[in-house]
Amino acid sequence: MKALILGGYSARMQPSLTFTIPKPLIEFASKPIILYQIEALEAVGVTEVIVAVNYQAQVMQNFLKEHETRLRIKISLSIETEPLGTAGPLALARDKLIDGSGEPFFVLNGDVFCEYPFKEMITFHKSHAGEASILITKNNFRPEEEPLPYAAIGMEKSSGKVTSFVEKPHSTAVGNVKRISTGIYLLNPSILDGIMEPKRTSLEKQVFPRMVADGKVYGVWLKGLFWLDAWLLIDQQRYYIYDLVNHLHDLRKRCPQKLASGAHIVGDVVVDETAEIGEGCVIGPDVAIGPGCIIEAGVKISSSAIMHGTHIKKGASVTYSIIGWRSSVGQLAKVERATMFATNITVRV
Repeated sequence: MKALILGGYSARMQPSLTFTIPKPLIEFASKPIILYQIEALEAVGVTEVIVAVNYQAQVMQNFLKEHETRLRIKISLSIETEPLGTAGPLALARDKLIDGSGEPFFVLNGDVFCEYPFKEMITFHKSHAGEASILITKNNFRPEEEPLPYAAIGMEKSSGKVTSFVEKPHSTAVGNVKRISTGIYLLNPSILDGIMEPKRTSLEKQVFPRMVADGKVYGVWLKGLFWLDAWLLIDQQRYYIYDLVNHLHDLRKRCPQKLASGAHIVGDVVVDETAEIGEGCVIGPDVAIGPGCIIEAGVKISSSAIMHGTHIKKGASVTYSIIGWRSSVGQLAKVERATMFATNITVRV
């Protein structure tokens, strides 16, 4: 099996943490989202991943090259000279996706994080006669959060056949929407018959509604604690911290060996093995520290994400905050309450 990861640009999140990197490289719980995706795909037998990129393609290429020796799966880039939306990249990568085997392939928005039920999706896809399976989740958005930032799904309860697919419906419909798309799909190669040219085209606005009308799309429920994407992570910071807490608590139950331990650790914490923690620190609860971070002596951090390459100096404290890549928090400085940084930002007392 193969998979296509869409590493698109997001105008709605500028300027922010995606100003200098592609969305799939946003970190969650000390690791870029795309690594979670690739590892989960490999675990269900996917042998090749194609990453579609336009924005910051060289950054993505350098990142994947750095990790390719560890990842036991073939990874290639499909570079767009201009943004192609969510369907155009399928046409551009046609020769890589179709190999004559007739096997379906996964398509993922590169900023989606969840428990990735790929095995269940494969089983479900084989059980129906459609051409597309969409992973769906419950709509937890309120009517005042307008418009709904995801596709609204109508579906037959018994068969899972999708009866309607409306991308980002108007706010008046939000309260009535029960299901939304997660941005993870399993598609038959035949879908490419309707996406002939590598031009800007939308799966959600142009391709899926047509397939739904023909009865070729089915939905499978996401079962798990949470689901999030870059919009929730960056524009809606409260979701980032909330889901980080949920994820860390889930690790405590399922994989406690992945959590950090030691005299300076309080509660559920993940620390990349390349990070350095000084003497007398208090790290936790609910903290993620990314690769290459330097945390000097006496630092206190709680309910926060510290992304790779960040330097927090002696005696500083960080609470309920997200600190972007390669930033610096000065000696004795205090950062509190959902502070959002881009890259290479310095905070002094």
